[in-house]
Amino acid sequence: MPASSETAGYRFNHTMIRVKDPKASLKFYSEVLGMELIDTMNGSDFTLYFLAYDTSNGVDTAEDKAKYRSGREGLLELTHNHGTESDASFKGYASGNAEPGRGFGHTCISTPDVEVACARLERLGVPFQKKLTDGRMKNIAFALDPDGYWVEIIGYPTKP
Repeated sequence: MPASSETAGYRFNHTMIRVKDPKASLKFYSEVLGMELIDTMNGSDFTLYFLAYDTSNGVDTAEDKAKYRSGREGLLELTHNHGTESDASFKGYASGNAEPGRGFGHTCISTPDVEVACARLERLGVPFQKKLTDGRMKNIAFALDPDGYWVEIIGYPTKP
């Protein structure tokens, strides 16, 4: 069903997940998955980190990327509640794929070559929930981020 005129300008902007250690999560999402940190917002007891792939459509400066963040699509917001990174009693967040807290499933990254991408993740020591060789679906994998969230890795067709 096409968008109505009332929702024609709507965009899917971001998904938020909570993270225990922002250093580990930022390293995973930026260095391992290649996302760019485009904005940070600091609260008194939390920090929000917004990451995306560079689809800036001509918005090149860091200031503009932060300013126009709400007009983009496909961002990932990492929310860090201060203190969790050093709290030995902190059990972590529910990934959404096990009880308690089943509900949220995963985020997804698409790549022009899923086999090359998964081989790189394996070389980097990234743990997997499901490798390409596991199960019946040989065209998708699920990597695990530092908090145990599932990140689906899929390929996309390229035009000839």
